[in-house]
Amino acid sequence: MTILNGKELSLKIKEDLKGKVSLFSRKPGLVVIQVGNDEASVVYVRNKEKTAAEIGIKFIHLHFDNISQENLINEINKLNNDNNIDGVIVQLPLPNHLSEDTIINAIDPNKDVDGLTNINVAKLINDQDSLVPCTPMGIMRLLEHYNINISGKNVVVVGRSRLVGKPISMLMLNKNASVTICHSKTANLSDFTKKADIIIVAVGKPSIIGSKMVKKGVIIVDVGINRINGKLYGDVDYDKVSKKTSYITPVPGGVGPMTVVMLMENVIKSYEKKMS
Repeated sequence: MTILNGKELSLKIKEDLKGKVSLFSRKPGLVVIQVGNDEASVVYVRNKEKTAAEIGIKFIHLHFDNISQENLINEINKLNNDNNIDGVIVQLPLPNHLSEDTIINAIDPNKDVDGLTNINVAKLINDQDSLVPCTPMGIMRLLEHYNINISGKNVVVVGRSRLVGKPISMLMLNKNASVTICHSKTANLSDFTKKADIIIVAVGKPSIIGSKMVKKGVIIVDVGINRINGKLYGDVDYDKVSKKTSYITPVPGGVGPMTVVMLMENVIKSYEKKMS
């Protein structure tokens, strides 16, 4: 069993990006917009700020306790028109009075470093160059780094979110995998997972994947983050399942560090596109 060490790989990528940015004529700019005080969001924003500082990306945190949809869209439009800003993200979840879809699609697709606008999603589906959501991109880079061939593999994705489940399914299809998407309404989940060569699970339910649900030699990518009594756990029963795997991501230290560094890579991609 080999551990897919996202922490180690993310440090290497971070150093490469830092070297790249040091040669730029100006610092790339990233703005994170946060509305409300969701606890998990506060941690994620802090993480992004720290990584941006390490790489040399200018980081701006726009935090609103409360804001109307109209005013928030006005703020986004200002950033769309600011030539020193290369990436804009809206930290999710948003409060109920704001339409996630409307807000995200107000972002200029060229600055949409979370890869969530309809235009970037359509490009991903059509296998065209685009800004791709950071967690799926991090997963692909991790598998690539460990020379895991995806072509022809039977891949089961558990979870259908716009952030992970749907885009990772598309990326896998684009690499010639056979993809099955399972979700909360899937009957007999283990019927699907037992046949999988690769399982990607992103639902936020601890131990949803147990050892009887997987075949020997399976590759597991665990995107889940569940905090229980101050400790982090994934969606996979790691201790038992890992005994049957050929490769597995740990939680923490697997997909998480890759997500943040891929966001920075998207900011740099957006900067370079603009400057070329």
